[in-house]
Amino acid sequence: MFILVNLKAYPCDPIEVATAARDVAEESGVRIAVSPQAAQIESVADTGVETWAQHVSPNGHGSFTGSTLAEAVADAGAEGTLLNHSENRLKLADIDTAVKAAERAGLETCVCANNPDQIGAAAALKPDSVAVEPPELIGGDVSVATADPDIVTDAVDAAGAVDESVDVYCGAGISTGDDVVTAQDLGATGILLASGVAKADDPRAALEDLVAGL
Repeated sequence: MFILVNLKAYPCDPIEVATAARDVAEESGVRIAVSPQAAQIESVADTGVETWAQHVSPNGHGSFTGSTLAEAVADAGAEGTLLNHSENRLKLADIDTAVKAAERAGLETCVCANNPDQIGAAAALKPDSVAVEPPELIGGDVSVATADPDIVTDAVDAAGAVDESVDVYCGAGISTGDDVVTAQDLGATGILLASGVAKADDPRAALEDLVAGL
């Protein structure tokens, strides 16, 4: 099981979260990564935790002011990147270009989608993984695995019908160890979460709870 903690633009201490994630990963044997703001990738990666970008732009080097180059985040220490998060949506053609840009830079890729139909389209672009995240549940207290488990199983089926090598993660409302176990039982091989750790009073305790049932 893979746990990816997206720090979004929350006013948390990225080094505190990264250090906690590194330690819990080492102690539990569970793969945990942290996805900070782009400017914080290098300092987070320096803690030794697996570090992901929140986004890379669908372009290479050139006249692209304000873009986030895949090569730049890789040079800073990122090992993977999210793409098409519901808070930073891309057109399908741009997702395809961004996946290719990330792969050229040696980054693992996870394409987010709102529902199983979009998961199938995302899987066809051949990322390493896809993540189903119904936007209405993001940031809430009820996980997708509990609110609508069929979304998770249908997403697993949709991705598998296109490319069985693509891993399927789920997110939106994930905050407890029970949520993680439920997602795993439904066929997900990873989970995405943000506020459950980034806004926690004790990020380490939150992470320890997430891995407790694995």
